[in-house]
Amino acid sequence: MHYRIAVALAAILFLTWHVSATPKGAAQFVSAVKWDQKEDWFGGFSAIEVAADGAGFTALTDSGTLVQGTFLRQDNKISVIKTASHDDVQDKNGLIKQHFDRDTEGLAIHPDGRLFISFEGRHQVFAYRQPGDRGVSLKRHVDFEKMETNGSLEALAIDQDNNLYTLAETPTDAWTDLPLYRFSKGRWVQAFTLPERNGFRPVGADFGPDGQFYLLERKFNGIGFRTRVRRFDLSGSEVSGEEVLLLTSTGTHDNLEGLAVWRDPEGMIRLTMISDDNFLFYQRTEIVEYVVPTAS
Repeated sequence: MHYRIAVALAAILFLTWHVSATPKGAAQFVSAVKWDQKEDWFGGFSAIEVAADGAGFTALTDSGTLVQGTFLRQDNKISVIKTASHDDVQDKNGLIKQHFDRDTEGLAIHPDGRLFISFEGRHQVFAYRQPGDRGVSLKRHVDFEKMETNGSLEALAIDQDNNLYTLAETPTDAWTDLPLYRFSKGRWVQAFTLPERNGFRPVGADFGPDGQFYLLERKFNGIGFRTRVRRFDLSGSEVSGEEVLLLTSTGTHDNLEGLAVWRDPEGMIRLTMISDDNFLFYQRTEIVEYVVPTAS
């Protein structure tokens, strides 16, 4: 979801005011690394996936570019970010010409290598055999067309049974909570409803190696962003075990939108997040990592 106008109005304040208060929750800060490249396609990152070894990554921009690369680490912290390739995301007709139609937000990678990408403006998810291929659209749920154009399908995640899930950033006024949809037997079904709390909006999601569902949320207050990560147990017929792992103050990080969850060499759950700079010079693309102690 784009915040260019609202963020621009707060540009001067954002440049001169920054909060670095200690975040709340069980998650412990590891590192925040600024990532910058001069190519025109670079910026506006909306999603990220990280390989099980913590090195390989795939990132998605909200202008339709899929990027693959590698993290080099020193003392288990990201020290260098190397880009290996970037591909234009296509739909079933090939290259997408209209900018509005390239609003790609969510990314999930199946164990067999297939990629799933959500298009916010289209309220639609496409499947890809590999980067650079044409996409195959998944049939929409009837609810998708009711979603806000700039607040639609924001996140994708695949569970340990290889089921694909999605949810919107801004559901319609008819919903007070957050419907979570699962793609099953060729169609979307509403599998769960997550509680909405305190005006935070979903922007990223992933299933961790522990089988738990992790939800990245943000809140914009006119001068900056707050970040929240919640964890849920979806193993039963109802949502349970809600836990706030991370809650930041305004300005602690930039506009974090993408989330990948994996287990690091020390055996701890690691949250890797990427920010959307909205292609604005006073924002930044950063890769932020936190760890969640095993006992949490």
